[in-house]
Amino acid sequence: MPELPEVETVRTGLAPVMEGATIARAEVNRPDLRWPFPERMAERLTGRRVLQLRRRSKYILADLDSGETLLIHLGMSGRMVVSGDTLGRFVHDHPAPEKHDHVVFHMADGARITFNDPRRFGAMDLMPTAGAEAHKLLAALGPEPLGNRFDESYLIAAFRGRNTPVKAALLDQRIVAGLGNIYVCEALFRARVSPRRKAGKIAAPRVAALVPAIRNVLQEAIAAGGSSLRDYRQADGELGYFQHSFDVYGREGQPCRTPGCPAPVRRIVQSGRSSFYCAACQR
Repeated sequence: MPELPEVETVRTGLAPVMEGATIARAEVNRPDLRWPFPERMAERLTGRRVLQLRRRSKYILADLDSGETLLIHLGMSGRMVVSGDTLGRFVHDHPAPEKHDHVVFHMADGARITFNDPRRFGAMDLMPTAGAEAHKLLAALGPEPLGNRFDESYLIAAFRGRNTPVKAALLDQRIVAGLGNIYVCEALFRARVSPRRKAGKIAAPRVAALVPAIRNVLQEAIAAGGSSLRDYRQADGELGYFQHSFDVYGREGQPCRTPGCPAPVRRIVQSGRSSFYCAACQR
């Protein structure tokens, strides 16, 4: 599942060709993805100008001049690929239509943005822009980890009294929005905190150290275009490459990258997900 860096990379790639541009024609090729599409979605998008492209957690939000906002979730295998941009920002010609091209935005300047999703776990919805934060998928989300609300005092207070493992606490979207399995594993390694530790039992200075660790790993991943493990592609069709910088994720049995540490990276399963960590460095 794409996490915050992957979604932010896609948003950044789409912004030059979508923001300020008009959707000349929206093509919707099936009635649903993970959930049914909103009524008359193609009609409601056609002719609309995109005022702004935002991200909230793992969702892309396109504010339209109609007063509505299009919510886009990539799901497990969703890709949004730009082709045929007449302004020269993308060099790809329009590809032949594919079986899983479920939604296509034909932009007025000749660009085409195709949402392709073989597994159909993605989603799209339309909602009033004025009440977007109250949408059922957004209402309960915690602060953005790269935003001002997410700081040391906030995280210390959020962990207080929690008996769940710190890994599970950081994956809880009500505590912090957008984090997923990969970057939580990497941030915990950088902060030297074991994923097994109970969130409410970690000393405040160590909880505080998680904040810059989380911010740094996310910023580095965004700069690298995200991580491509299976289906993820950037908006220009290219792979991300942060996976080459993983310290622990997917490195079970390999040497810890901390200089002088003799321990290998371990893998355990927590709540059905793999956690990778160094038992010697992370306490």
